[in-house]
Amino acid sequence: MTAVLDPTVHGHESHDSPSGWRRWVYATNHKDIGTLYLVFSFTMFMVGGVLALLIRAELFQPGLQLFNPELFNQLTSMHGLIMVFGAIMPAFVGFANWMVPLQIGAGDMAFARMNNLSFWLLVPAAAMLVLTFFLPGGAPAAGWTMYAPLTLQMGPSMDFAIFALHIMGASSIMGSINIIVTILNMRAPGMTLLKMPLFCWAWLITAYLLIAVMPVLAGAITMTLTDRHFGTTFFNPSAGGDPVMFQHLFWFFGHPEVYIMILPAFGIISHVVPAFSRKPLFGYTSMVYALAAIAVLSFIVWAHHMFTTGMPVTGQLFFMYATMVIAVPTAVKIFNWIATMWQGSLTFETPMLFAIGFIFVFTIGGFTGLILALAPIDLLLQDTYYVVAHFHYVLVAGSLFAMFAGFYYWSPKWTGVMYNERRGQIHFWTSIISFNIAFFPMHFLGLAGMPRRYADYPMQFADFNEVATIGAFGFGLSQVYFLFAVVLPVMRGHGQPAPQRPWNDPDGRGAHGLEWEVPSPAPHHTYETPPRLDAAGEHVLG
Repeated sequence: MTAVLDPTVHGHESHDSPSGWRRWVYATNHKDIGTLYLVFSFTMFMVGGVLALLIRAELFQPGLQLFNPELFNQLTSMHGLIMVFGAIMPAFVGFANWMVPLQIGAGDMAFARMNNLSFWLLVPAAAMLVLTFFLPGGAPAAGWTMYAPLTLQMGPSMDFAIFALHIMGASSIMGSINIIVTILNMRAPGMTLLKMPLFCWAWLITAYLLIAVMPVLAGAITMTLTDRHFGTTFFNPSAGGDPVMFQHLFWFFGHPEVYIMILPAFGIISHVVPAFSRKPLFGYTSMVYALAAIAVLSFIVWAHHMFTTGMPVTGQLFFMYATMVIAVPTAVKIFNWIATMWQGSLTFETPMLFAIGFIFVFTIGGFTGLILALAPIDLLLQDTYYVVAHFHYVLVAGSLFAMFAGFYYWSPKWTGVMYNERRGQIHFWTSIISFNIAFFPMHFLGLAGMPRRYADYPMQFADFNEVATIGAFGFGLSQVYFLFAVVLPVMRGHGQPAPQRPWNDPDGRGAHGLEWEVPSPAPHHTYETPPRLDAAGEHVLG
């Protein structure tokens, strides 16, 4: 894709960049809004992380140390809700805001003011979630899955949580519409869909998933609200309702949601691995089809979360086999990343370390997911710490490690300075070691039968819980180190000035794409004149 400037096509008119607080409150520039999303999500990540460390502190020894069981369940419930809806999802939208226009040659997102609104909706919603701890009766304690009939018995905090999720869902839908329209309508001339960067493909598919499933969650929690206050009996078994129906509705949203939180990560890894292998991505087209296959199959596997609800054997078999099938496109992606590295000129800067760490640890999470897909085994492991280990291997070592890879990879383009490589590598090694110390022992706890969401446990589980708690605090401290040693210095401009193509070797091999055609840092208005791509579609030149 040889990029040339087309003088006949005009972009946004140039005007002065706003300054001060108005730049952020009234932001319509995709880079500023992307930064807002990333700062917000990291803040919520730290809040959710503090809740996680409180949970682990309670579980350090048997017996009740710090919290009563009700408060413990509030911590587990709010940790899940804050991490999923406040940290992971907004962080990936931040990456999309920053990178999608840069990668497709667009001047901005399609709907700039709606982009601003979709971000600012998140702030009051997050405040509502966090403030539930201070309401009478405390925060919701029904788990992040909000199962009935527990939700029907909660205090006013449950209503706050429901409204917060509605607002966050509206934000997600607006963001998704923006991303879809931007990708389909604003690509640079000559960039066909199958020449588009994989991160854009991942987000295009993710945005369609969000539009499909967020209304399902909205419907389920609205039914919960009417059960609580308006006399309906959707989920009230004493009046003929069915609590299991809520599980079906929730997981019809919840399983595509898992892929909403991992498909953008696949897109990031698909950029980092080729850049540091000095090779084109192996099997680009198969990667696109694998992304689409994962998205389609995610709609037919939801009830593998519900093997213990008494479904018929034929239902168990269907969902068991469907879950195994979804492992195939995921394996295609992992194979293609490894094939990309095969016989490449690998270097191991921090983005590549996180990408390889992602592949290694995400693969473990995938295998444990396959084990849980087997209905006879899941009947034993349901709601044990084996499940906790599995989804943290997928979401922490999956989504979060990919975000770290993306931050280290693109931050020179964002900030104009290079991060400190030694500090980045310290962050990687402390994170991956402490993560495995925290979560790998949970597999053994689950196999031994320790249930999750319990504040107390028998003495035989004490040793592994101590190890897990030590690892969790190490992981938390690693992220504090990341904030103060890596993020804040580059945000303040401390570091070596970043070249336009920081990851390319002297032969020009490395990171390719339109985002590397603009200066570092990327100017406030990027493509005043949109680039035009030639028909070859092989690489980007200045």
